[in-house]
Amino acid sequence: MAQGKKLVIVESPTKMKSIQGYLGDDYEVLSSVGHIRDLASKKEIPDDKKSAYGKYSIDIDNDFDPYYVVNDRKTKTVADLKRALKSADEVLLATDEDREGEAIAWHLLEVLQPKVPVKRMVFHEITKDAIKAAAENTRELDLALVDAQETRRVLDRLYGWDVSPVLWRKVGSGREGAALSAGRVQSAATRLVVDRERERMAFVSASYWDVEALAGKDAAAFTTRLARVDGAALARGTDFDDSGSLKKAVLVLDEAAARALADAVAAAGEASVTNLESKPGTRSPRAPFTTSTLQQEAGRKLSMSAKHAMSVAQRLYEKGYITYMRTDSTALSKQAVEAARAQAVTLYGEKAVPLNPRVYRNNAKNAQEAHEAIRPSGEDFRTPSSISSELDRDELRMYDLIWKRTVASQMSDAKYETTTVTLEVAAAGKRAEFTASGTVYTFKGFLEAYEEGHDEKRSDADKADDQSLPIMAIGDVLRMKDVEPKGHSTSPKPRYTEASLVKALEEKGIGRPSTFASIIDVILDRGYVSKRGQALVPSWLAFSVVRLLEQHFADLVDYDFTAALEDDLDAIARGEQQRGSWLHDFYFGSDGQVGLRNIVENLGEIDARELNATRISDAATLRFGKYGAYLEVVDPANPEAEPRRVNIPEELAPDELTADKAQELIDAPVAGDRVLGENPENGKLIVVKDGRFGPYVQENDPVDPEAVDEATGELAAPAPKKRTTAKKEVAPKPRTASLFKSMSVDTLDLETALQLLSLPRVVGTDPESGNVITAQNGRYGPYLKKGTDSRTLQSEQQLFDITLDEALAVYAQPKYGARGASSALKEFEADPVSEKPIKIKDGRFGAYVTDGVTNVTIPRGQTPDDITFEIAVQMLADKRAKGPAPKRTTTRKTTTTRKAPAK
Repeated sequence: MAQGKKLVIVESPTKMKSIQGYLGDDYEVLSSVGHIRDLASKKEIPDDKKSAYGKYSIDIDNDFDPYYVVNDRKTKTVADLKRALKSADEVLLATDEDREGEAIAWHLLEVLQPKVPVKRMVFHEITKDAIKAAAENTRELDLALVDAQETRRVLDRLYGWDVSPVLWRKVGSGREGAALSAGRVQSAATRLVVDRERERMAFVSASYWDVEALAGKDAAAFTTRLARVDGAALARGTDFDDSGSLKKAVLVLDEAAARALADAVAAAGEASVTNLESKPGTRSPRAPFTTSTLQQEAGRKLSMSAKHAMSVAQRLYEKGYITYMRTDSTALSKQAVEAARAQAVTLYGEKAVPLNPRVYRNNAKNAQEAHEAIRPSGEDFRTPSSISSELDRDELRMYDLIWKRTVASQMSDAKYETTTVTLEVAAAGKRAEFTASGTVYTFKGFLEAYEEGHDEKRSDADKADDQSLPIMAIGDVLRMKDVEPKGHSTSPKPRYTEASLVKALEEKGIGRPSTFASIIDVILDRGYVSKRGQALVPSWLAFSVVRLLEQHFADLVDYDFTAALEDDLDAIARGEQQRGSWLHDFYFGSDGQVGLRNIVENLGEIDARELNATRISDAATLRFGKYGAYLEVVDPANPEAEPRRVNIPEELAPDELTADKAQELIDAPVAGDRVLGENPENGKLIVVKDGRFGPYVQENDPVDPEAVDEATGELAAPAPKKRTTAKKEVAPKPRTASLFKSMSVDTLDLETALQLLSLPRVVGTDPESGNVITAQNGRYGPYLKKGTDSRTLQSEQQLFDITLDEALAVYAQPKYGARGASSALKEFEADPVSEKPIKIKDGRFGAYVTDGVTNVTIPRGQTPDDITFEIAVQMLADKRAKGPAPKRTTTRKTTTTRKAPAK
């Protein structure tokens, strides 16, 4: 009997081709395309299992036994794997070497039930040597890692399915409420962003003044700043706390005093050097990238979201350019250290590297997941310029970042000298002391290759001077010119960016670096947080959610408690704790721990109205309702009257809604229903309104002329209607039309309003097909329609102006041809699989990539500009591999007994 092949199962289809080429014909490499099964939904539990598994798909009374199902979209994958298994004499499970990869391997083992020997094949880079070495040096499945990942999955299901329904009932309602969810780490991350906004809301700005001047001889002038007056230190921003109070005794100048002192210094004109102090210093390079630090730097330097950064890094890994991108380790292998040092010497000379290689301490909490730092793959690093033609723009930028950081990590310290000079001026009887600092690098060392980026600074006024100082000596007299008083205000802590939030999550031990991108993606997707530039701004919805969790699930959003859960999962991964007993204590409680079940069953009364309220001032309370946030305003003269509602602009951040801003919104004139005139065709009244979804015009039946205010042209409020139980015919809805973006409620005239109401406009009839062509204004802008064929117009004005000949010219152009004639946002060459042109289009749920057969939504955090041809091809390939929309079919219950792999 002929010897069978060895079946190698990887996660990603992208890896298959490379690994197959490295291993040769004795191996068959197939992909599981990620997970092949997951916990069942409630509908997927068979009737005879519902009593045990019906609530969570977990039997909480039987050691938290999970019930798994295989997705319909994975049935073909499983069938293909089983078919290949029939002719294999050995199985190598080559999924990623982390908790999730280990769990995927275990699920494959449970579903496929191979009768041949099974081994675990692991590698950290996809190069020929690494893959061959991995195939020859296999290990057994690590069931402790599997236990840790399965515990995490069960824990998240219990948490989410118990807490989320409380949010639906008490915070969300209707359409918005359905999107709410609570999660073990997403809730803590949301609280971090909300807490930062609370700090900004409570912040009290303090003002202080100082004086700046240029000092020097001849053309060699440098900037100095007033530091002391008569020996008393001048206030700086760091001397104030967040309440605007001083933290220590310093001199605070107001504007008048600063201007008077500046005038006196300018009149004096000269300053003498009273002190010179020089201090040497060194700077050491940062460690090579971990998952967390890579996400942070990609955010700072490449403006990539965490999710986008991990997607690009994943592609680089699968193509064989970098090592595995999910790691907590800062360690480099011996060959990587040698490669980095050799490249540094080649590029920057012998002095660029220290005598001994640098060793970085591994701070990872779970050594089993700490492999090697992220670095260029192979024994000899490829320079970015040598592979520029092989990578797309984002891949090249990311590789360049990783390459520079890795090489710099083995280079010599930078050496510098900082000089501080003190100048004294006799000004109007006062002794004014100015200081300046300058830093000169005497040896740049690792800075030749790379310097780490920085998060946003709190205040520019307190930054150290970065300038070169001329040669001076004590007693020298320098000219003082351009003397200018400077006013400053203290600033609140900057909002989190994705980079700084990742840093905060890591510092607090919330989640693991491999989950940070998905955590941020979830809180953005749920509407808890939005992005303003790079800053993460919490919504009022997030305030309500966090308030509920703090009041009724305090432990679950406590930072230390959340971090302790991660430590416990690490202990399970190390085999130090048992999965079942740990879940029992978490859910049912033990040793002073209340337990999730007891918390949920003893919530007591929750006042949803109070929960969704934030007091802004004595008269105004912010409330969050079904349609978003609004101000509820009580009339102090008539507190029993129905409170007035005032809409809050969507772009207004929570910390910007101060008591003064609230009063400004309250005092703003209320736009009434302004009457523009009569429609000459039917005598109906044309009215312009400012609605919840923007301004619009409406055609109403004629009204009593006395109901119109002659001064303002606005309709008076209609008399309240009496309720009646008699049935009556429903009147037809009045015609309405939204204003164009370029139009204003205040300046709209009757003629324009009638044009708007005339839409859709019949442009003419296509002489070839006989179909009528109309110009219409839709949700995504103006367009032409001919039967079922639509074409985007370039401007709203074309709705009124476009002629039949112009419309026919638009239709004469290929729909997916030149960019000017296409409705696509972006177009590429043909997809290598479908052989159809790839386009990026704007759809109902946002921009998406399509080849006319397969559609893929562009992930949150990325824009069409981020998508290159290579990325688009990969997105389409991944979507094809996943198959059609998910439907699930149940499989047999999986027991929690861990079986050793077949020998």
